[in-house]
Order: sequence, then structure tokens, then C-alpha cells
Amino acid sequence: MTASTLSSATSAPLSEGTGLSLKKRLARSERRRKLQAALLVAPLLLFILFTFAAPIGKLLWRAVHSPEVAEGLPKTSQIIQAWDGKSVPEEAVFVALAQDLDTAYAEQRLAVPAKRLNYDSPGMLSLLMKAGRKVASFDSENLRQQFIDADPRWGEVETWRVIRNASSSYTDFFLLRALDLTRSASGEIVSVSDDEAIHLDILYRTFWISALVTAACLALSYPLAWLLANLPAKTANLLMICVLLPFWTSLLVRTTAWIVLLQNNGVVNQVMQLLGLFDAPVQLIFNRFGVVVAMTHVLLPFMILPLYSVMKSIPPVYARAAASLGANPWTVFWKVYVPQTLPGVGAGCLLVFIMAVGYYITPALVGGPRDQMLSYFVALHTNETLNWSMAAALAAVLFAATLVLYAIYSRLVGVNNMKLG
Repeated sequence: MTASTLSSATSAPLSEGTGLSLKKRLARSERRRKLQAALLVAPLLLFILFTFAAPIGKLLWRAVHSPEVAEGLPKTSQIIQAWDGKSVPEEAVFVALAQDLDTAYAEQRLAVPAKRLNYDSPGMLSLLMKAGRKVASFDSENLRQQFIDADPRWGEVETWRVIRNASSSYTDFFLLRALDLTRSASGEIVSVSDDEAIHLDILYRTFWISALVTAACLALSYPLAWLLANLPAKTANLLMICVLLPFWTSLLVRTTAWIVLLQNNGVVNQVMQLLGLFDAPVQLIFNRFGVVVAMTHVLLPFMILPLYSVMKSIPPVYARAAASLGANPWTVFWKVYVPQTLPGVGAGCLLVFIMAVGYYITPALVGGPRDQMLSYFVALHTNETLNWSMAAALAAVLFAATLVLYAIYSRLVGVNNMKLG
């Protein structure tokens, strides 16, 4: 029997039984395996889609979607698009406005577009409500003059520019205001006046407090994580329980406990006065110090755990090898040990910082008026002023800043990994 005959004889059973070659059967098996894996992951993907991706998408959409004026004053919003913006509109625009005001006021829905216009220019709410009450008594002729006689602001070009700018269902007004910017009469993006520029200061304050908390967590967690990684297992497990203990306590309870400890008649002030450090109570609460202390206590475990996991995996042989080559303990620590813990440092700092920038309850309870972070104002616009578009815009800015920080972290980690490799 020749070699070719033997080869054909041995390969024939692979395709005779099913009519498929081995390559096709392997491909079908691989597709079946991938389908099974996809079905297993599908519930998790759907959960993330509906509980994470969809709300974020809704949030970003809400920051630019503002249909109140277009839906509340439809005829005016449509006809004013052809206005040149240089002089008071023609009679046709006033006719459309009168019809919209009459309908909206009769159906008791004029307050919605009026409130939206009031965000752009304070006073628009009262102007539209006043016109809505009087428009039923206007004659059908010369409505332009009747509006101006009722309130001179209807004869000002700026009033109509505000209406035209808000007449579209989509706007960048709230996103610009979240960055202390606005559009001028000519449509250019300019800074708002100094008395209205508050959001960038709040954003900087949020990042600064988060950076302070991250630095405090790192300073406290590094030696503790090193101790946990080098102690015997029994002792390390006991200390780890103490580290995880805050997870079993309500955030509100932990924050309230710091109010009790740091208040003027609290335990900390009494101990300091007993030791003779201060003659009078020191203000430790309702200021920046109290915010940093309380947030550090809450977020400390999120720094310890990444550091501990990395330190536990570092072989001690590297430090012994460096010492055997003549390096002193300080050099061994900084040149050999610390570089190996940088992944844990980066992961812990990123985790703590991102969680800190979104904190709301702790700064609201233990901080003063100048210590409130951006999340406080998101809640303010959501629950009190009911300006959901502004709340969504502030949240979108915070979300974008977080993504930028994560991108920088990923870039730095990638560069460090390349260097280590």
C-alpha cells in the first residue's frame, strides 16, 4: 500500500460518518461554544444596559433636550425662526404668540415654558404669565402695539432673542452654564458675569477635596496594607476584619458619629483641652477639615484592599536580593518595593478619587456652605429648583471629567507596564 493510499484511507472516516470535514465540525463546535458563552453572559449584559448604560444615556440626553418652549409655544417657536434678530418682530409673530399664550393659559400649562425661559433671562416667567392673563382682552388688530403697551419689555429685541434661542427642542444652554459659559446675542460662546460664575469654582472645589481625601487615604493605607501583607495569617485576618468593619455600618451612622466626635463639646475637643493643647474648643466640624476626615474614614477600605492584594503577591526574594547586593533598607524600599506596589497605588487612588467626587451625604452633613461638592448642587436642582436639565448638565460634566481621569490613568498604567516589561 502506497503512502497516498494510506493517507486517503485514514482520512476517509473523518468525513464519511457525518458528511462534514474535520475543519467544518471544529468550526461548528467553536460557534456552539461561543453561543453558549454569549447566553451565559447575556443576563449580565442586559442588567448593565438597563441599570447603567441606559440611565447615563438618558442623563446625557436630558442635558441637551429642552422641548418646553417648543411644545408650550409651538406657533411662536416655528415662526420666530425666520426673524432676523435685529429689530422687534413683525405683527405675524405677535399674532402667533397671542394664540399660543391664550391656549396655554386656558389649559394651565403656560408656567412650563415660562419657567424654562426664566432660566435664560430672569423676569421672563412674570412677563409671560402677565401676558397670558391679559391676552384674552386684546383686540385682534395691532397686537404688536397692545403687547408693548401692556409691558415695554415686549418691545425689546433681547426679549425675543431669549424666546428664539429657547425655541429649539435641543440646546447647549445648560451644558454651557455648567461650565460658566453662555452664548452672546451674536451666538458666540462667552463667559458669564462674575456674579453668575459659580459652577467652575464648585468643580475645582470638588476635585480639590477629592484629591485631599485620596492623599489622606493613601498616607494611612500604605503602611497598614504593608503590615497586613507581612503579618502572620491569624493576626492579619483579625486586622482585616477591623478594616472591613465600616462596610457593616450605615454611611449615615458613620457620618453622624463624626459630628458627635468633632463638635465643640465632642470627645476630640474635650481630650485636646484635657491634654492642655488648646484652651478653648476648636472648630473641627462644618468646615473643610471635618469633610476630609469623615470622607477619609468612609473611603479608607477602598484604598487598603487594592494595596493589600498587590503587596501580598510581591515575592520577598527581591528585597533580599537587593540587600545582599549592598542596598540599605531605605534604598530597598524605594527602589525595589515601592515600584512593585504602583499598580495597587494607582488602582486605589483611582477608586477612591472617583468615589469621592460623587459624594453627597457626608459633605452635606459635616461641611459648611463653602464645602459643598458638585453632587450637592445636582441634588439641589433635582429636588428643590426642579431644574432637571441643569442637574443633568452638571452630572454630565462630572461624568466627562471622570472619564478623562480614567483615560489618563489607563494611559499612565499602560506606559508603566511597558517600562516594566
